[in-house]
Amino acid sequence: MKLEIGMTAPDFTLEDNQGGKVTLSDLRGKKVLLSWHPLAWTSVCTDQMRALEANHERFEKLGAVALGMSVDPAASKKVWGQVLSIRKTKLLADFYPHGKTALDYGIFLEELGASGRVNIILDEKGVIRWMKRYELGQLPDIEEVFRALESL
Repeated sequence: MKLEIGMTAPDFTLEDNQGGKVTLSDLRGKKVLLSWHPLAWTSVCTDQMRALEANHERFEKLGAVALGMSVDPAASKKVWGQVLSIRKTKLLADFYPHGKTALDYGIFLEELGASGRVNIILDEKGVIRWMKRYELGQLPDIEEVFRALESL
């Protein structure tokens, strides 16, 4: 499936790094950043998730929730989050069935067995309002994300 601006984002329920589950439709009423990274434990992915955590309060002030997402298992995301001191940002595990949500979003890379690096911003109704794909080794610009959120 190819998602486009103006489409309602596919719903999902995924395990998080804090021992719970997140259902996308439960976040209606808030803007949501789905910040996809290929794999935990890599340098660019680490910096991408640390940027979400460091800016947690900025997201809250904009009525937004930032979610870090990859195909890694929840246990790995839990330990990785602890190592990175990520306490407020939820890191979601699209592990089983492997990469199903990434497939639903059209960003699963078969040759890598992981998602691409993609930021997707949803409005309060779950509609896709901004999307950007990055090269696998490219760190997304967090200020660009905030500009997109502020423009909603």
